[in-house]
Amino acid sequence: MRAADLAELVRLPAALTVPGDAWAGAASVAGGRSWAAPVSSVLLYWGGMALNDWSDREVDAVERPERPVPSGRVPAAAALGVATGLLGAGVAASAVVGGRPALRVSVPLAALVVTYDTVAKDAVVGPLVMGSTRGLDVLLGAAAAPGGALAPAAAMTAHTVGVTALSRGEVHGTSPSVARAVVATTCAVAAAGIAAAALDRGGRARDRVAAAALHGAYAAVVVRAQARAVTSPDAGTVRSATGIGIGGLPLLQAAWLAQRGRPLLGAAVAAAGPLLRRATRKVSAT
Repeated sequence: MRAADLAELVRLPAALTVPGDAWAGAASVAGGRSWAAPVSSVLLYWGGMALNDWSDREVDAVERPERPVPSGRVPAAAALGVATGLLGAGVAASAVVGGRPALRVSVPLAALVVTYDTVAKDAVVGPLVMGSTRGLDVLLGAAAAPGGALAPAAAMTAHTVGVTALSRGEVHGTSPSVARAVVATTCAVAAAGIAAAALDRGGRARDRVAAAALHGAYAAVVVRAQARAVTSPDAGTVRSATGIGIGGLPLLQAAWLAQRGRPLLGAAVAAAGPLLRRATRKVSAT
């Protein structure tokens, strides 16, 4: 198994969209080791991607034979071993960084990842299960006081529900009604964020303005791609919209970081979007 095959198995560049979740959560509570908060999240994300390909190996043999497992570049047993090791390492890392409070979030998060990949992916509740993993990822960063991070957690959850629902059409296309519902979800997430920034009187005015602007940028980037799937719901358009939806996450995370008084960290997180677009030219994020 080559390093390039392993990178493709775990969707290596897509991990650029993960740290902003934990940092947005950490910025919502006082104290905490925010610099290390994403370590567990990234490991769990990579583990979930590897488990996804192991679970989908038979379907991928027909629909996506070029992927690492069905192509034979990564044996199925090796993919399962990588997934198990990364998921276990992710939970262990959370304990090191955040102790028992973090474990109370990371264990259910890992369980949801496994549930989605092995049971819920094709079920009606699949998008909600996947979205919930992103919400818990935000709460993992705020494990010491998760109640303070409910708003950004809800935003990441709703965004991911929409992207996951749309991604189901990456092979055979989707329906205009699904695409319209996803566009409406993205607009609602952005509108709620802008409203939260406008109504927040506890922070600096410039942070609120930056947050509102970033929410607007998030909507402009993601909705434009998703709207194309309304008029052209073919598989290629859906794949493009899904990739842009994933790449739009850093803008949403940056908006919440700015609102929480972390504009510089938000700017760094937002920069992950362009980096992801460049990296996915070599390794797919979906």
